[in-house]
Amino acid sequence: MPRVLLIEDDPSIREGVGLGLRRRGHEVSAAETGEAGLGLMATFHPELVLLDLMLPGINGVQVCRRIRETSQVPIIMLTARGDDFDIVVGLEAGADDYIVKPARTEVIEARIKAVLRRLSEPAGGRHEVEFHGELAIDRSGLTVAKNGERVPLAPSEIKLLLHLSASPEQVFSRQQLLEYVWDHSYHADARLVDACVRRLRHKIEAPDTAPRYVQTVRGFGYRFGPL
Repeated sequence: MPRVLLIEDDPSIREGVGLGLRRRGHEVSAAETGEAGLGLMATFHPELVLLDLMLPGINGVQVCRRIRETSQVPIIMLTARGDDFDIVVGLEAGADDYIVKPARTEVIEARIKAVLRRLSEPAGGRHEVEFHGELAIDRSGLTVAKNGERVPLAPSEIKLLLHLSASPEQVFSRQQLLEYVWDHSYHADARLVDACVRRLRHKIEAPDTAPRYVQTVRGFGYRFGPL
C-alpha cells in the first residue's frame, strides 16, 4: 500500500485519519506543522501527501509550493468548508485534488486510489513517444519534454495532457475532464480543471502568446491543438 505523509495540525483529525488509513494497510507518517512535514519528505519518501491548508507557521499553500520545487508526488489538500479562495490558491500552487473536512476514511481512501490510479493508467493505451510541435510525450514513461528538455509535471497535469493529446482537436467539457482525469463523477468542480490547465500552460506554452497546445473553446471546454 502507498506510503502517505499526513500534514495536519488538528490532533483529532491527524490521529483519526492516520488510524483509519493504517487500518487499511497504508504506511502513514504524520506531522503537525509544515516545517515538520517538509522534513519528513526527505526521510519518509511518501507516495502521496495529504496536506492541510490551514497550518501554523508555514501554511499549506507554502508547503505545497516547496514540495513542488523538488517533487511531483501527488498532493491532496485537506480543506474546511467555505475555504473556496484557499482551495483555488492551493490548486494553483500545484495540488492535484482536494477533500473537504470532515471526511470519512472511506472518502479519503477513494480519493487516494483515484489519484494514484491516474498515474498507473496512462490514457489511450499507447506506448510510443509522440511528437506534437515542440513537445515529446512518452505515454508509457509518463514524461514530457519540450525542445528536448524534460518538463516536470504533477500527476494531474500529466494525466490531463495525455488525455487531451490522445484526441487532438477534440473538444472536452470540464465535466468530461473531471470524470476522465479526476474520477469526479459525483459532482462537478471546474476549479480543478481550470487550475490544472493554467499550471500546465505555464509549463508547456510559450509566454505572452495565445496557447498553442491546450486551447480554450469558449462555452465548451478545452482541446489539444490544432497546432
